[in-house]
Amino acid sequence: MTTYVITIPGTFLRDPSDDVRSALVRLLRPADPHHTSLGQQEDLDLLTVNDDNTFSIRLEVTADDSRNAEEDAKRTAASALREAGFAPDEAPLGPATVTGIDNQA
Repeated sequence: MTTYVITIPGTFLRDPSDDVRSALVRLLRPADPHHTSLGQQEDLDLLTVNDDNTFSIRLEVTADDSRNAEEDAKRTAASALREAGFAPDEAPLGPATVTGIDNQA
Protein backbone atom coordinates (compact mmCIF):
# COMPACT_ATOMS: atom_id res chain seq x y z
CA MET A 1 0.00 0.00 0.00
CA THR A 2 1.16 3.50 -0.83
CA THR A 3 0.03 6.85 0.54
CA TYR A 4 -0.99 9.32 -2.16
CA VAL A 5 -1.94 12.98 -2.04
CA ILE A 6 -4.85 13.45 -4.43
CA THR A 7 -6.18 16.78 -5.69
CA ILE A 8 -9.77 17.10 -6.87
CA PRO A 9 -10.97 20.32 -8.52
CA GLY A 10 -14.56 21.45 -8.48
CA THR A 11 -16.92 24.40 -8.66
CA PHE A 12 -19.51 25.57 -6.16
CA LEU A 13 -22.53 26.60 -8.22
CA ARG A 14 -24.06 28.23 -5.15
CA ASP A 15 -22.05 30.22 -2.64
CA PRO A 16 -20.85 28.15 0.31
CA SER A 17 -21.33 29.97 3.62
CA ASP A 18 -18.50 30.06 6.14
CA ASP A 19 -20.40 27.48 8.20
CA VAL A 20 -20.69 25.15 5.21
CA ARG A 21 -16.96 25.54 4.45
CA SER A 22 -16.14 24.74 8.07
CA ALA A 23 -18.40 21.69 8.00
CA LEU A 24 -16.78 20.49 4.78
CA VAL A 25 -13.27 20.84 6.23
CA ARG A 26 -14.38 19.00 9.38
CA LEU A 27 -15.79 16.15 7.27
CA LEU A 28 -12.61 15.92 5.23
CA ARG A 29 -10.19 16.30 8.17
CA PRO A 30 -9.46 12.53 8.55
CA ALA A 31 -7.90 12.61 5.07
CA ASP A 32 -5.89 15.82 5.64
CA PRO A 33 -2.69 15.71 3.54
CA HIS A 34 -0.76 17.41 6.37
CA HIS A 35 -0.35 13.88 7.77
CA THR A 36 2.07 13.13 4.92
CA SER A 37 5.61 14.44 4.58
CA LEU A 38 4.63 16.02 1.25
CA GLY A 39 1.67 17.78 2.85
CA GLN A 40 3.84 19.14 5.64
CA GLN A 41 6.63 20.17 3.30
CA GLU A 42 4.33 21.86 0.76
CA ASP A 43 1.89 23.18 3.40
CA LEU A 44 -1.05 21.82 1.41
CA ASP A 45 -4.49 23.08 2.38
CA LEU A 46 -7.28 20.54 2.65
CA LEU A 47 -9.73 22.90 0.91
CA THR A 48 -8.93 25.95 -1.20
CA VAL A 49 -11.82 28.09 -2.49
CA ASN A 50 -11.12 30.77 -5.08
CA ASP A 51 -13.02 34.04 -5.59
CA ASP A 52 -14.89 32.55 -8.55
CA ASN A 53 -16.11 29.61 -6.36
CA THR A 54 -13.82 27.09 -8.01
CA PHE A 55 -12.17 24.91 -5.41
CA SER A 56 -9.55 22.25 -4.84
CA ILE A 57 -9.76 19.47 -2.29
CA ARG A 58 -6.50 17.74 -1.36
CA LEU A 59 -6.73 14.38 0.38
CA GLU A 60 -4.38 11.74 1.73
CA VAL A 61 -5.36 8.28 0.51
CA THR A 62 -3.71 4.91 1.07
CA ALA A 63 -4.25 2.52 -1.82
CA ASP A 64 -2.64 -0.21 -3.92
CA ASP A 65 -2.27 2.04 -6.95
CA SER A 66 -2.93 5.56 -8.17
CA ARG A 67 -6.19 4.69 -9.94
CA ASN A 68 -7.71 3.28 -6.76
CA ALA A 69 -6.38 6.25 -4.79
CA GLU A 70 -8.03 8.70 -7.19
CA GLU A 71 -11.36 6.83 -7.08
CA ASP A 72 -11.30 6.63 -3.27
CA ALA A 73 -10.48 10.33 -2.95
CA LYS A 74 -13.29 11.30 -5.31
CA ARG A 75 -15.78 9.16 -3.32
CA THR A 76 -14.58 10.77 -0.07
CA ALA A 77 -14.90 14.28 -1.50
CA ALA A 78 -18.36 13.64 -2.99
CA SER A 79 -19.60 12.16 0.28
CA ALA A 80 -18.31 15.11 2.31
CA LEU A 81 -19.92 17.57 -0.10
CA ARG A 82 -23.25 15.72 0.19
CA GLU A 83 -23.05 15.72 3.99
CA ALA A 84 -22.24 19.45 3.91
CA GLY A 85 -25.47 20.05 1.96
CA PHE A 86 -24.38 20.09 -1.68
CA ALA A 87 -26.08 17.95 -4.31
CA PRO A 88 -23.72 16.65 -7.01
CA ASP A 89 -25.05 19.21 -9.51
CA GLU A 90 -24.40 22.08 -7.03
CA ALA A 91 -20.69 21.29 -6.62
CA PRO A 92 -19.52 19.23 -9.60
CA LEU A 93 -16.09 17.64 -9.29
CA GLY A 94 -13.43 17.45 -11.95
CA PRO A 95 -10.99 14.61 -12.50
CA ALA A 96 -8.90 13.54 -9.51
CA THR A 97 -5.13 13.62 -10.00
CA VAL A 98 -2.15 12.42 -8.02
CA THR A 99 -0.41 15.45 -6.54
CA GLY A 100 2.24 13.43 -4.75
CA ILE A 101 3.28 10.11 -3.34
CA ASP A 102 4.49 9.82 0.24
CA ASN A 103 7.19 7.17 0.14
CA GLN A 104 7.81 7.48 3.88
CA ALA A 105 4.39 6.12 4.86
